[in-house]
Amino acid sequence: MAETTGTATPAEVAEHSEDGVRRRDFINIAAVGAAGVGGVATLLPLISQMAPSADVLAESSTEVDISAIEPGQAIKAVFRKQPLFIKRLTRSEIEAANAIEADSLRDPESLGDRTKEGHEDVLVTMGVCTHLGCVPLGAAEGEIKGEFGGYFCPCHGSHYDTAGRIRKGPAPTNLEVPEYEFTSDTVIRVG
Repeated sequence: MAETTGTATPAEVAEHSEDGVRRRDFINIAAVGAAGVGGVATLLPLISQMAPSADVLAESSTEVDISAIEPGQAIKAVFRKQPLFIKRLTRSEIEAANAIEADSLRDPESLGDRTKEGHEDVLVTMGVCTHLGCVPLGAAEGEIKGEFGGYFCPCHGSHYDTAGRIRKGPAPTNLEVPEYEFTSDTVIRVG
């Protein structure tokens, strides 16, 4: 009968440690994989609930047919639950807006900065005064247009010119021009 000394041969030690590393690697990979799956399972509902709902996505853009707007007329539309003014400028309104040096204005922008190339006669602005959010007058026929022939905010007396630029009153900036594009000569997509 052979006596055991409790020591293993070098070959047995190498085989045992090799198996131990493999088991340890598998356990580490399994643990990291389980943590990753758990993290994704936790974060996915949190991230997806921050996505806009269907009604918000439906209002993310608005198409407006401007073919019926005559020079000098404006229409009101709704974009993201806020009023949108679309005005077809007359030749004299364009000339009056271009006659003003943009650098002399509180919020310096030229008419060309506020309209699309090739469609300088179509002005698209949000119908929200930049002072405290009232809806200015001047988009509908017969409304007060203010001292500069554009828009007038009755809440605190801001006057905008024909290009929707602030000229007098407490409003700090021009009427906002939203992102828009012409999808044809008579249809614009806002948003």
